[in-house]
Amino acid sequence: MDARNLNVLFVGLGSIGTRHLQNLTAIAKKRGYGLQIDALRSSIARPLRPGVEPLLRRQYLDPEQVGEYDLIFVTNPTSLHDEVLEWLKGKGECLFIEKPIFDKPDYNLEKMGLGQAQKAYVAAPMRWCGVMLALKEKLPALHPYSARAICSSYLPDWRPGVDYRQVYSAHKDMGGGVSIDLIHEWDYLADLFGMPLETANFRGTYSELEVDSDDLSVYIARYPSLLAELHLDYFGRTYRRTLELFCKDGTLTADFGEGTLTLPDGRVERYEEDVNQRYLREMEYFLDYALTGSGESLNSPRMALSVLRLAQGLKP
Repeated sequence: MDARNLNVLFVGLGSIGTRHLQNLTAIAKKRGYGLQIDALRSSIARPLRPGVEPLLRRQYLDPEQVGEYDLIFVTNPTSLHDEVLEWLKGKGECLFIEKPIFDKPDYNLEKMGLGQAQKAYVAAPMRWCGVMLALKEKLPALHPYSARAICSSYLPDWRPGVDYRQVYSAHKDMGGGVSIDLIHEWDYLADLFGMPLETANFRGTYSELEVDSDDLSVYIARYPSLLAELHLDYFGRTYRRTLELFCKDGTLTADFGEGTLTLPDGRVERYEEDVNQRYLREMEYFLDYALTGSGESLNSPRMALSVLRLAQGLKP
């Protein structure tokens, strides 16, 4: 792979695909990398977001026309990832796959072309936010007995101007539901503590929101040295995204919404930043891994599939 002329394919240029495209372009420019970027789209009639088309060399509708690439970004809806990865098997030296990796946990990664011989990274942006990076530095000295995580937010507020009843989050058959939509929490818990020995999960539709997907999911997980609780919902009117670690010397609280760490002694450390900073750090890592890394990435398809199984209440 030659950084002077990277051939790149994007499959899916919605909001998250566009973010990754713009961040890739900005970092490549800063590093002096050359980019030739194509897009495989479901419809060219659908307008791209402002500023995207000038960044593209070609746009394809037929996957049979697609050649081989250094980097492939799979950033279309989760329910279509399996189909796209089948089309593109063996055509990308390194893959960036948006989370969750699939909408179902029963895929054979080897048959999907995602064995250890294929370099791939599955998106995990919360691992790259300032609060999480600071927390990971402190974790070895904390020795928590218990962890309690929550992500609570109001689904109708997620996408201003868009009817929440029409988006995938509201529909189970489109891959919606908090258990999968808010997979970030299980991803970072698995990153911090590894895979639990066992879990219990209860989920369902409990609020008056007009959804048929689960709007509440609650887990308990047992690790060798701690218990963890996880609460996910679509109906909390006050946004909360926090992790509490109960330790010998007190409680550490990571507030990802506020960008703060409250330490066991009561001191507050601040890590407020623009949300795109985490995506930029993630893209920096992905490019380094693609160009010079070896072995599995920090979030390999194997790990991402195990996290998906956890999110769906199954044994990882």
